[in-house]
Amino acid sequence: MTVRTTMETKAKNGIKTPLLNEGRGSRNRCLMKCSFILLFMVLSVVSFMLYYMDFNDQSSFISGGKLCIFRKITNIIPTKMAPVPTTITPLRPTEPASVCSFHSASPENATEVNLLKESIAWPETPSVPPGFSLNDTSDPAHSTFTILPRRGGGSWHVGDQLEVLIKVSDFRGRPRKSGGDLLYARLQNRAVFAGVAGKVFDHRNGSYTAVFSLLWEGDAQVEVSLVHPSEGITVLAKVTQEYPDRAYFLSVFRSGSISETVRCNVCLKGPKEKLCNYTDLHTGEPWFCYKPNKLTCDKRITHVKGGVIFKPKFNKNQLFQSGVNMKVSIPSSGPSSINILPKLKDGANEIVKTKPAGYYYQGAWQALDGTTVRQFNNATARTQCLKGKVVHLYGDSTVRQFFEFLIQTTPDIKKFDLKSPGTAGPYLALDYKNNILLTYRCHGTPILYTPMMAVETRHIATELRTVAGGPNTVIVISVWAHFTSFPIEVYIRRLLNIKRAVVELLTRSPDTLVIIRTSNPKGSVLSEIWTSSDWYALQCYKVVKEIFKGVNVQLLDAWEMCVSHHLPHSLHPQPPIIKNMIDVVLSHTCPLGGKQSGKQSGKQ
Repeated sequence: MTVRTTMETKAKNGIKTPLLNEGRGSRNRCLMKCSFILLFMVLSVVSFMLYYMDFNDQSSFISGGKLCIFRKITNIIPTKMAPVPTTITPLRPTEPASVCSFHSASPENATEVNLLKESIAWPETPSVPPGFSLNDTSDPAHSTFTILPRRGGGSWHVGDQLEVLIKVSDFRGRPRKSGGDLLYARLQNRAVFAGVAGKVFDHRNGSYTAVFSLLWEGDAQVEVSLVHPSEGITVLAKVTQEYPDRAYFLSVFRSGSISETVRCNVCLKGPKEKLCNYTDLHTGEPWFCYKPNKLTCDKRITHVKGGVIFKPKFNKNQLFQSGVNMKVSIPSSGPSSINILPKLKDGANEIVKTKPAGYYYQGAWQALDGTTVRQFNNATARTQCLKGKVVHLYGDSTVRQFFEFLIQTTPDIKKFDLKSPGTAGPYLALDYKNNILLTYRCHGTPILYTPMMAVETRHIATELRTVAGGPNTVIVISVWAHFTSFPIEVYIRRLLNIKRAVVELLTRSPDTLVIIRTSNPKGSVLSEIWTSSDWYALQCYKVVKEIFKGVNVQLLDAWEMCVSHHLPHSLHPQPPIIKNMIDVVLSHTCPLGGKQSGKQSGKQ
């Protein structure tokens, strides 16, 4: 009898053998191990599904035409999962995931970005605790300015510089001990429609000095205004730091009868599997949308502004009150005007501390960068200058104004209907007889326009690669108004890309005229302060001047052209100011003597 037969017989009779028991024990251990592995896998899958169900529930979308309300994103950890190690810092509600960042800079740009940020650094401002008192903040009514005597004594003359001391106090009349207030200063004479912006120096102790160049004869009236108290600057800076995505955008995805709308932005929180990545391959400009539930990323059709999802605490609004502490005049402690005599013949004027971009006289802008600004007061003059020219306007609505002004005031330039959306463009106008081509194209995302085709959100840097350029090509660029709600790094990245494209264009076509229009101050509306305050626009103004310094372009200083003018500030300056801006553009296009002024660039 074999050993196998003996073991089977013993097994049938219920007699246990060591070898049989060992086999059964091995199988039991194997089953138990597999069960644990299977249980672990099931729990992992369940946890994974719970996490993404939560994420999908938080994502925004519009399905079947019904808007689903955006919910605040929160991190919900299933109770059966191990707690997150304390060494890992969880993402804040507005902090982007590692796939993108509002503050990122490419390695080759990191040094330049840091230097630019240092160049526009604002003086330290006081903290604003939750229970702060308005009485402790800067009050224009209790502040004063004083005209200082002429250095060396005597009368004021054209070519001198006027210094004005500004002392800021709080609502209790106590002198401030720190700086950081945003102030505007202007010297003007309404009788001769003259005006020039003053340069304000912050001494960081509650006092400031405004310096003016004296550029015309006769009366000159000093005006100083508080735009924002230093505490307001603290709040504005903190809002951008904590809510970089407060302005949001939407895109419609469509295929057949299926349509979905999702939120988009420069950066979105979430794993890359849940995002559609539309980062521009040429410029590296980031853009993301949440992935639709039913459609793929290639079904994106339109782009449109969404809105603003930031609501300030009520007491913070106290810092931004029209007529109280926002763009309110500061009174003089003595005389507020001077009389300016003709320029001294012996050249004994004061040493110039600062030089403005220009000034108004008889309502016309007089540039101080060596450009002779001609007056193109009728359609014939404008047509004669633009004859044989190709003019490309790129950017936001502040340069679209140039397109609108030219076709309205120059009847021979006829707009060609491209069936474009009302404000987004692109636009095209022709004067066939005089061989004039005028175009406008908006810049790429982010852009807060009414619905437009997603394929039309093309970047200026990419568009410039298709421009041949030459002595009959004029390019005007204005990019800033849609970037004021974002961290300054987003704006810097955009301008550096445009700068590279401009340099490449001028390398292959050095006779091309390129004009960069700066930002300008706006009206003061509380609902817009949190995304487009003048302080935000001022950062853009400083950055664009720094980035294009030394590049063979002409700078159109829209900031000083608006501050120097007596008309109220507005995102879209009023026609008299736009007319002067057009005169500057055409003066560069058709300078006296016939030589294009593009060769005189780099002066700021």
